[in-house]
Amino acid sequence: MDAAEDLTNDAGTESLNLSGSARAAILLMALGEDEASSILQFMEPDEVQSLGEAMAAISGVSQDEIGHTLDRFIDRIGKESSLGFGSKDYFKSTLTKAVGKDKANGVLSRIEGSTKKSGLSSLKWMDASVVTKLIANEHPQIIATVLSQLPSEQAGEILNKLPEELHSDLILRITRLDTLHPSALIELDEIIKQVFENNSDVELSGVGGVSVASEILNSVSKEAEEKIIEEIESLDSELCDKIKEGMFIFENLLALDDRGMQTLLRDITSEQLILALKGATPEMQNKIFKNMSSRAAELLKDDLDAKGPVKLSEVEEAQREIIKMANTLAEEGKIALSSKGDDFV
Repeated sequence: MDAAEDLTNDAGTESLNLSGSARAAILLMALGEDEASSILQFMEPDEVQSLGEAMAAISGVSQDEIGHTLDRFIDRIGKESSLGFGSKDYFKSTLTKAVGKDKANGVLSRIEGSTKKSGLSSLKWMDASVVTKLIANEHPQIIATVLSQLPSEQAGEILNKLPEELHSDLILRITRLDTLHPSALIELDEIIKQVFENNSDVELSGVGGVSVASEILNSVSKEAEEKIIEEIESLDSELCDKIKEGMFIFENLLALDDRGMQTLLRDITSEQLILALKGATPEMQNKIFKNMSSRAAELLKDDLDAKGPVKLSEVEEAQREIIKMANTLAEEGKIALSSKGDDFV
C-alpha cells in the first residue's frame, strides 16, 4: 500500500474517497503558506495546477475527512525512527507521506538528478568532459540540440572541448532551432542510451534560437568566440549581427568606463537616449547621468518625465541602435566592451 493510501485508510475507519491531489492539498493547507510555498516551488506547473484545483474544491470535503487525513499523516510520521533523520530514505519516506508517492518522486528527481529525469536533463548533472565524450561522435544536429538544452555555461564548456571545425556549424544550427516535438526528445534520450520516464506532454518545447546561441558564445573562450563569429559572419552576416546583439545587451554598458561612456554618448541622439532609458534600470540611468554635465543630465531627466509611456518595441529598438554604436566604436578601438566580465590590462 502506498503512502497516499496510508493517509486515507484506517483499519477502524471507513475508506475515504479522496484523490491524491486532495490529500496533498489538505496537508499543504494545514502546513501554512510559507511551508506550502517551499514545497510548491519544486513542482511542475501541471502539478501546481492540480493542487490548486484540489484546494479550490476543499470546501466540499467534510471535517471528518480532513481530520482523518491529518491524523493519519501525524500518526505515520510519529512512528518514524529518529535514527533515520537526515538520511535519503528518511527524507524520501517523509516526503512521500506528505505529498504522495508520485509527487515525492518528482521532487527527489529534481533535487538529486535521479534516473527518473529525461536523458537530456540528466546531462546537466555531468561534468562537461563526460558529456563531450557522450556526444562527440553524434551528428552535428544532435550535438546542437543537446547543447541548446544545457545551461549556457556548461554548453560553452562542452563547445570548447569539441573539435574546432564544428564550432561555427553548431552555433548556426542552434540559432536555427525553434521548437522540438517531445517525440524527438524521446528519440534523443534513446540515442544517449539512458532509460528514463518520459511524460506525455504534447506541447512543443522551446530548444534554441539566437538567444541560446548568444548565451553559449558568451561562455566560450574569447579566442574561440572570435573564430566562430568570423566564420558565421562569412556564412550569414545578418544572422551574425543578431548573435552579436544577443551577446551584448544594453545593461552590459554598465561595465563601460566613464571615458568610454562619454565617447559613446557623443554619438547618440537625444531621442534615442530618452527611449533607451525608458526601459533601463535606475542603475543604468544613473550611469548615463553621471557622465553628462549637470545641466544636460537635468534636461534629460525632465525629458524622460515628460515623455510619458512608450511602446516596448520602440525602447528595444533604441537600445539595439545604441548597442550597434557601441560595437562599432569597440571595433574601431575607441572604447572597450566586455560581455563576459573580462579583465582589462
